[in-house]
Amino acid sequence: MGRGMTTLRLILGDQLNPCHSWFAAPDPNVVHVMMEIRQETDYVRHHAQKILAVFAAMRDFAAQLKSQGHRVRYVAIDDPSNRQSLTGNLDALIRHYGATTAAYQAPDEWRLDRQLADWAAGLSIPCQMTDNEHFYTARGEAAAFFGPRRQWRQETLYRQLRRQHGILMDDNGEPAGGRWNFDADNRQRWRGDPPEPLDPRPAHDHSLLWQTITDAGVGSFGQPQADALRWPLNRAEALSQLQAFIEHALPHFGAYQDAMSLRARRLFHSLLSFALNVKMLNPRETVDAAAAAWRAGRAPLAAVEGFVRQVLGWREYVRGVYWARMPGYRDCNALEHSLPLPRWFWNGDTGMQCLARAIGQSLEDAYAHHIQRLMVIGNFGLIAGLSPQALHEWYLGVYIDAFEWVALPNTLGMSQFADGGLLGSKPYAGSAAYIGRMSDYCAGCRYRPKQRVGADACPFNALYWDFFRRHRARLAANPRLALVYRQLDKLPEAERAAITARAAALQANLDAL
Repeated sequence: MGRGMTTLRLILGDQLNPCHSWFAAPDPNVVHVMMEIRQETDYVRHHAQKILAVFAAMRDFAAQLKSQGHRVRYVAIDDPSNRQSLTGNLDALIRHYGATTAAYQAPDEWRLDRQLADWAAGLSIPCQMTDNEHFYTARGEAAAFFGPRRQWRQETLYRQLRRQHGILMDDNGEPAGGRWNFDADNRQRWRGDPPEPLDPRPAHDHSLLWQTITDAGVGSFGQPQADALRWPLNRAEALSQLQAFIEHALPHFGAYQDAMSLRARRLFHSLLSFALNVKMLNPRETVDAAAAAWRAGRAPLAAVEGFVRQVLGWREYVRGVYWARMPGYRDCNALEHSLPLPRWFWNGDTGMQCLARAIGQSLEDAYAHHIQRLMVIGNFGLIAGLSPQALHEWYLGVYIDAFEWVALPNTLGMSQFADGGLLGSKPYAGSAAYIGRMSDYCAGCRYRPKQRVGADACPFNALYWDFFRRHRARLAANPRLALVYRQLDKLPEAERAAITARAAALQANLDAL
């Protein structure tokens, strides 16, 4: 039992930031608590690599803190005293150490924020929540910025943050290069040159940890790759990964950030989102490294701006949406979609080559880049009418970087338009033409990308046109969709009827695609 004044400080699994002010100097009166618990592995079904990578990084972080002289109580998944509950373990540890105060860093997920706030309110000792010292913006800053506006737009907040932090701005307070957005320059199809850079990440053997996880009864899906896991263990590895991205991939990132290929899984994407979202990396140093590469002439402005917009713009924006709209946001379903996920979401076994690749890669790597997630998997979910909540749980479980604050707005808001247009101005729906333009996925596919109807027609086509037919009452007045509805109305009546019939048949038998 502890003596005197003892503070218990909780560190969650996505708070692995050694630069946090908590760790400036060891304090013998502070016990840092970390725990592996079924509460967190089981609230949705998770990819094996996600569980493994988070646990491995947590264990490495605990070892670092101990080596620096900090007191650490680490509750492993197979610890006999583990109650498998966040607050259950905390109550037991407060008694064990005779803690006189408790503290925790602000959680980024609403469910944990609510759970800890309710727990703290019932304690007989003082408990303080402190900032996690990670984001550019405070939780409610985006909501305060947008005020009562019914629709929010990422670009508006992004420009404000660029000005506020002086990022990619010239001496006159104008955006570098005279433009805020270089999207028009960043939509090239990749044809094999320049080649995809080598993967700079080390391969870790976590076989023993994986055995511990499975022996503890933790369920999962996807391939664990436990003997050669490529996700970083700590900040040093994450910084090395950032440097490799800046040197070898960032120069080409912009042009090919929307490209997809059967010949390359990563192309020029950074794969830094896991390290960012568990806070091994800080967004400021990530953005600053990219901006410095542009200033030094080592990367073009279009590439750097595209990357900065993902981190400074989109990441901060979706977090703002999340905290402004929870807890009700997770129940949004403006289009009233309800179909269950097809069976091939769990094995990738579909004849649609684009989906087989995007889902198969997700199951193998716990990763797919943003266009695979949005314009292949998410696009299909939207136009087929899949339940946005079921799709959200799949995204939240399958991706290594998925935590609810970032996954929920991206899936329900951007991908599925389930919030009715709060987050984005139009549904991200596309036919086979978009996939064919940005990838080589259609080559060799059993379905024909230019056909709308018939047994061999790509399912994306009939589902795309029927999606807009079904939701005409809600979407036809949207000026960004005027061209779509003009094209739909120009189709011969017989073809429109055939499209409707084909879409209904597809929706009735999604498992067979």
